[in-house]
Amino acid sequence: MTSADAASVPFSPIRWQDDTLYLLDQTVLPDQEVWLRCDSTELVADAIRRLVVRGAPAIGVAAAYGLVVGLQESPGEGSLRERFRQVSDILRATRPTAVNLGWALDRGQSRFDEVAEASDRQTVIQHLLAWAKKVHEDDVATNLKIGEHGATLFTEGDRVLTHCNAGGLATAGYGTAIGVIQSSWEAGRLGQVWVDETRPLLQGARLTSWELKRLGIPFRLVTDSSAGALMSRQMVDRIVVGSDRIAANGDIANKIGTYTVAVLAARHGVPFYVAAPLSTIDLATPTGADIPIEVRDEEEVTDVFGKRIAPQEIQALNFAFDVTPHDLVTAIITEVGVLKAPFGESIRRAFETASGG
Repeated sequence: MTSADAASVPFSPIRWQDDTLYLLDQTVLPDQEVWLRCDSTELVADAIRRLVVRGAPAIGVAAAYGLVVGLQESPGEGSLRERFRQVSDILRATRPTAVNLGWALDRGQSRFDEVAEASDRQTVIQHLLAWAKKVHEDDVATNLKIGEHGATLFTEGDRVLTHCNAGGLATAGYGTAIGVIQSSWEAGRLGQVWVDETRPLLQGARLTSWELKRLGIPFRLVTDSSAGALMSRQMVDRIVVGSDRIAANGDIANKIGTYTVAVLAARHGVPFYVAAPLSTIDLATPTGADIPIEVRDEEEVTDVFGKRIAPQEIQALNFAFDVTPHDLVTAIITEVGVLKAPFGESIRRAFETASGG
């Protein structure tokens, strides 16, 4: 596929084919492109837990399909409703920070409740599958709108820094932060991208670089610790990142290291943008202090791709995410427009707009 072809068709790391779910294994990118067949609840849950699929929107879509996969399995003893609850509970327990996981499962529950009583098992499954496919399609459409709104914030020749990966790989297709970058590039408003490597799992080096190369967008890879040096030399005009959960007051949880970038941006007067769908905004979470932060295995810090880089028998702490206070955020780019401070008010208005209020 050429760069032009790649740009015209939103790439998705999630496929439903042969009556089951396939996920692009992001743990082996960029060396290999392997699609994993996930035909059981445990396989879907394991894929989410191991970061085979990652990024809040993508996790939500995978979970939606995961409900279908779970109901397709042998029902065993108990009612279909009990089976649905078991599947939902298994998926919900995989990762605590990404709010789209619970968002998708709650909506799946509502769809199940609408059809379960008056339908047989196969009909319920077909209804849920149609709903999951709609969740998938809607996320791509949402990301395209985010990209369109975000491009209006850029000017010709802008150099943008991004942290972690918030592209098509982290969504159902096109991406949030990378969607903004792609839309800005296509509009002639982007000079180049600085890609933070994003330790400890190198999502920037492995995944964002893979996507930008595929899209034909100019970029350079830098160490995470280079962000301050780049800004001090006036080599960064804007920053755009994604988010795994946004609190009702505009505080954002994103990949560890995002807070550091935001503090540096404030010090150097560089606009700091967050690109995310409304489904990532959790109105039930008042502030960032209320967001659960996932702590992952120590070996992700002490080892790199199976090779030990730290002395044996030491301890490490591996926060997967950090929280950036809303006063460090210049704007939140959503499918209904660009939200600015005061974020509590602009978020409320955004949800009213989305609901037709």
